[in-house]
Amino acid sequence: MLTQQTLRLTAKLDEIPTWENCLDITCLGRDLDQLFEQEILLPGVILTQNHQYQGMISRESFFKRMSRSYGQDIFSKRPLAVLHGFIKTETLVLSNQTPIIEAIQTALQRPPHLLYEPIVVKFEAEIHKVLDFYQLLLGYTQIPDLVLRRLQKMEQEARATEANFLQLQTNYAQHIQTEKMAALGQLVAGFAHEINNPVNFIYGNLAHAENYIHELLDLVTCYQDEYPTPSETMQAKLETIDLDFLKRDLPKLLGSLKVGTERICDIVKSLRNFSRLDEAEFKAVDIHEGIDSTLLILQHRLKAMPSRPEIEVVQEYGDLPSVKCYAGQLNQVFMNILVNAIDAIEEFNEKRSLQAIAANPNRITIRTSVIHDVWIQIVITDNGSGMPEVVQKRIFDPFFTTKPIGKGTGMGMSISYQIITEKHGGKLECFSTIGKGTEFIIRIPKEQ
Repeated sequence: MLTQQTLRLTAKLDEIPTWENCLDITCLGRDLDQLFEQEILLPGVILTQNHQYQGMISRESFFKRMSRSYGQDIFSKRPLAVLHGFIKTETLVLSNQTPIIEAIQTALQRPPHLLYEPIVVKFEAEIHKVLDFYQLLLGYTQIPDLVLRRLQKMEQEARATEANFLQLQTNYAQHIQTEKMAALGQLVAGFAHEINNPVNFIYGNLAHAENYIHELLDLVTCYQDEYPTPSETMQAKLETIDLDFLKRDLPKLLGSLKVGTERICDIVKSLRNFSRLDEAEFKAVDIHEGIDSTLLILQHRLKAMPSRPEIEVVQEYGDLPSVKCYAGQLNQVFMNILVNAIDAIEEFNEKRSLQAIAANPNRITIRTSVIHDVWIQIVITDNGSGMPEVVQKRIFDPFFTTKPIGKGTGMGMSISYQIITEKHGGKLECFSTIGKGTEFIIRIPKEQ
């Protein structure tokens, strides 16, 4: 991020932080995917061949291609040269000695679809780096002489511009988070689809296999009745395979396979429901189905661990009608709140003994109801560590987090608040008490 510094009116591009990440054009698409996953704010990557500049692929262009049908199959296992050839985006390349004011004017002259694309800055010795367009905008606002002249002309306009740049920074981080969730939705949907076909094949044939095996066992029984005294060779074989045990255990084995495949089918269904993250359609859905799918996705974090027992989830569902909403975005809100609840419980457990945990077991309670025939209310409560009032007041602020570096971006609750209030015209409130836990209350209109 750009540090607070005073830039001269003649400041050049080499005074603004840039990204040095490079990949050889022979690297695979999945290598770039991993790099973007590791560097969540990385706007783009320089492509080289034998250390010579070949071009640049931006984050937006990359995920736009990868999210299309068969994008993962086409590009993830192929060299970046293939992907770069498909994108064919005109990249703006500027010298590191270009004045910031000149650079912003040049960048703003680009076509609308390229306006927010990163810029490649060329340094000496044929070194190329990536400059985020938003970073350039922030640098532009830090030239005090230019800002002062604008303030003298129209103070009100300058204040609005400053607010817009702050909003721009927030929107940028939210865009990254939303982009990641959309990519996750695509990945989960594809994963669920790939599992669904073979599982349906297995599940559909289990009934036939069960009938065939019963018929074969009946045939063996009939054979034993017709020929009660087998030969010595046959008798030895019967004893080796333990036919009586096989008759008793084989139906149980088939039953276990059936239960297992039904469980996989349920998981696939939940994955497909959760993968609505990138849906833009506003339609009527079952809220409880979205909650249940999210809980299934988080099952690995709810189950018992060596350091603590299982986190109990109490579901007190009311009689809710189908609700018109953005299903995928609402699932994202449930995910963010439930992950925070699990984190709070685990943080609280670090300060408690197993005896204390047993006396006050880990618990998350989810209650749904209709309020005054106007609101659909979802209340998610945990008995974790709770939070002080100063944290409660900032819980929905962009970039605010109490988690260690690398564990939280500070955007989850901010985006959740935006989804509920702006996208759905609802309310999202937080109430918390230190040592007792936290409660989030979601309200969205019953009818839009």
